[in-house]
Amino acid sequence: MSESPAVLHDDELRPDPDTALRPWRRHWGLQADGAAFDTPSSALQPVLHAGAPAMLKLAYDPEERWGGVLMRWWDGDGAARVLASEGHVLLIERATGRDSLLAMASDGRDDQACRILCEVARRLHTHPAVPPDGLQPLSMYFESLAQAARDHGGLYARAWRIAEGLLQAAVDPVPLHGDLHHENVLDFGPQRGWLAIDPKRVIGDRGYDHATLFGDPLQLGRELPRRLERRLQVVAEASGLAPARLLAWIAAQQAVSAAWHLEDDEPEQAQLPLSVLAAALALGADGYAG
Repeated sequence: MSESPAVLHDDELRPDPDTALRPWRRHWGLQADGAAFDTPSSALQPVLHAGAPAMLKLAYDPEERWGGVLMRWWDGDGAARVLASEGHVLLIERATGRDSLLAMASDGRDDQACRILCEVARRLHTHPAVPPDGLQPLSMYFESLAQAARDHGGLYARAWRIAEGLLQAAVDPVPLHGDLHHENVLDFGPQRGWLAIDPKRVIGDRGYDHATLFGDPLQLGRELPRRLERRLQVVAEASGLAPARLLAWIAAQQAVSAAWHLEDDEPEQAQLPLSVLAAALALGADGYAG
């Protein structure tokens, strides 16, 4: 095997994705199986590894690189399997199934999609190995919501009071996915099933992961309260979480999502999580007492 390609530092200008990934294709003897492309945090390319479909990922964002730590720790149980890794570069198995949770949510199979997400969460949360060092406590996520509550009050302040109670509750923390929504759990075919990709660097109450699936792809408008109630019923049953506690986590998680949009100067994008938050409050989320 050749010497590892040079690491690109965060302050260096990004090359085009094909140029960035070419040395790693050579390093691991990979064959391109599609065009390389950029996301805000990474360069990616579908490749063939010993003839099997895989995805090559070079993470530029330091926090994004932590996803590889957790992916290796889960070792293919509930998450895509890491085939090779060096520093900020991952080679992972590639989803080849034809179904998607987004399609399920829009074509009348929303209950099925929610149950799949809950099963993936169960596998991730019950991994028996000792968690890796360096994971951030979930409370750090909510610093943005605390600031939004101070700056804007209103729904943010109500949600922050809920979040404080949840964060102070005594629970056994588990490594979380941190962004377990419909586009981060993919169909890997009949042998491997549904698996997660793109985890974050966080450990805490498993209720947070279940709450993330309520923001995507619920719709704005009159349909939202009905879909939220139905999804609440399905997820509470599938996860074993008490509906009142789950509803509180939905309010807290959707509020912090909206707060992040404010930090990124994206007030329009904050409207969807705020609408889910308002619907959760209307169902009594701020009455949760632990």
